[in-house]
Amino acid sequence: MEYKDYYKTLGVACTATDDELKRAYRKLARKYHPDVSKEPKAEEKFKEVQEAYEVLKDKEKRNAYDHLGANWKEGQEFRPPPGFDGFSGFHQGAGGMGGMDFSDFFASMFGGGQTGGDPFGRRQARGGGHTAAARGRDEQARIAITLEEAFHGGSHTVSLQGNDQRTLKINIPAGIQSGQKLRLTGQGAPGMGGRNGDLYIEIDIRPHQTFTLQDKNIYLKLPITPWEAALGAKIKVPTLAGSVEMKIAPNSQSGQKLRLKGRGMPAKTGAGDQYIELQIMVPPAKSDADRELYEKMAQQMAFNPR
Repeated sequence: MEYKDYYKTLGVACTATDDELKRAYRKLARKYHPDVSKEPKAEEKFKEVQEAYEVLKDKEKRNAYDHLGANWKEGQEFRPPPGFDGFSGFHQGAGGMGGMDFSDFFASMFGGGQTGGDPFGRRQARGGGHTAAARGRDEQARIAITLEEAFHGGSHTVSLQGNDQRTLKINIPAGIQSGQKLRLTGQGAPGMGGRNGDLYIEIDIRPHQTFTLQDKNIYLKLPITPWEAALGAKIKVPTLAGSVEMKIAPNSQSGQKLRLKGRGMPAKTGAGDQYIELQIMVPPAKSDADRELYEKMAQQMAFNPR
């Protein structure tokens, strides 16, 4: 029978760590999973990947494989030594691999492919001895987006790190809030005979230098001049949807709040509002003329705020 190079199957070096093996396996299992893959001979390659990982993830099996297979290379004929009947010291589970259909090479090495239960965590069906298909587990991720992205929504590229490095394009609904989760069906861990798990992406909205978000309302501190506050004015106010004109009433005060209805975050129950807090900014007296003007105001205006 042909010798199988499990390291080459997973695309890793013979010195690969457990994390590197796991990362390579998950990437290939997702690529060749028969339920979703469009690759040629996906099911056959999926089984090869499963078989390779079944051996290399187990310390005893990996040591045995490395020791016995040290003198063989992929494609060469593998002939077990005289009297070799597999590594019978490995525990033989009553259910075996439940029809995992591993290769003759695996069977010759490990006694027919039976191990101490299904390494992929699949449930044993009652009565018939067959292994039920197992759905892949759900996974979690978290991404940070800008307040503008949360307001407008749209396509967003996500780079996932860790054991399963990949890039996904997701759709951000307009008006999403921090803490909300998006569900990506089938983008979780690969299933073993069942469908893939789902990926849940939690949204974190970054702080904004101008606006503050509270629920679906937006707050803005707006600086104005003393004469705008005293005389009243029409000024442009920034919003996430663009600038709008707002009327400042005469004799307005610092800390006074004005509301722009419907200018907050969009929502199915109705958009939030934008609240404007006025902040009167006093210009500095940089010249003699400036000081003269302030002195004239002090003399002519009978005003004491205390």
